[in-house]
Amino acid sequence: MILHVDYLYWLAGAALLLVAAYTLADTTHPRRYGSAAFWGLFGLLFLAGDWLPAELSGIIVLAIVLLAGLGRLGSGHHVALPALRLQDSLQKLGRKVFLPSLLVPLLTVALSLAVKDMKLAGAPLFDPKNVTLLALGVSCLASFALACRLTRETPAQGMRETHRLLDCMGWAVLLPQMLAVLGLLFADAGAGKAVAHMATGYLALDTRWVAVLAYVLGMALLTMIMGNAFAAFPVMTAGIGIPFLLGMHHGDAAVMAAIGMFSGYCGTLMTPMAANFNIVPVALLELPDKNAVIKAQVPTALLLLAVNAALMNWLMFR
Repeated sequence: MILHVDYLYWLAGAALLLVAAYTLADTTHPRRYGSAAFWGLFGLLFLAGDWLPAELSGIIVLAIVLLAGLGRLGSGHHVALPALRLQDSLQKLGRKVFLPSLLVPLLTVALSLAVKDMKLAGAPLFDPKNVTLLALGVSCLASFALACRLTRETPAQGMRETHRLLDCMGWAVLLPQMLAVLGLLFADAGAGKAVAHMATGYLALDTRWVAVLAYVLGMALLTMIMGNAFAAFPVMTAGIGIPFLLGMHHGDAAVMAAIGMFSGYCGTLMTPMAANFNIVPVALLELPDKNAVIKAQVPTALLLLAVNAALMNWLMFR
């Protein structure tokens, strides 16, 4: 294969180590050493997790938890871009400012469909087991490049902004990984079978569009309850996705995964359980209404959920 999922992990690990280096170099940071250790250990797991002994990886995870739990993280001083420069950039961009964000889901779905059977010199272009994840990674890189092109900023400025955001969000950045593990625990405990039992008892899942709606809406609702689509995905996929969409209706797994996760993200936009997305920004912006972000996102989330259902019913069974 040409592109392996490990490349994405190594890239994420390198970015986190760079954030740790930025933090360590900031002599005004109130929690410089603790924060640098937190991001450095987190990055080390991405870079070398496959080669580290399981016991050592567990010790690193415990160290990360202790650093966060003992309050050794903090936000440093960050130099903002001049206000006039920001205002001038926004006026020039107009609605183009949304293009990098929109590119990520659109390109992810397109690549998931286009490259799953594509080969170069007889080898698969993407790792067949991780087509959707690789498509998402390539889409994020393309979005980053587009953002740099539109704003005429350098990748170095993008990394400085990455450092600033991670520094402000702190341990909440780890919530997706923690909730993904929680989702796997639920799946291993038989939650997927329970979902399948309940769904077959009340829904006609042998009808294709009913199964699609059950999966899409279930992803959104379970995400709202659990706080993250990574936690909902293994449960809904084990309960409805694999046995009905793939097994009974013979759909495309890559499309199911891509649009299913996107449907879960719609639920993320509508729940306070997704603290890192919906509660932390309220605190950072010092908004008087703690649900202001959620209220602003609900119309978009509902519209996207309807579009996702239509796209899945069309693209998954072509």
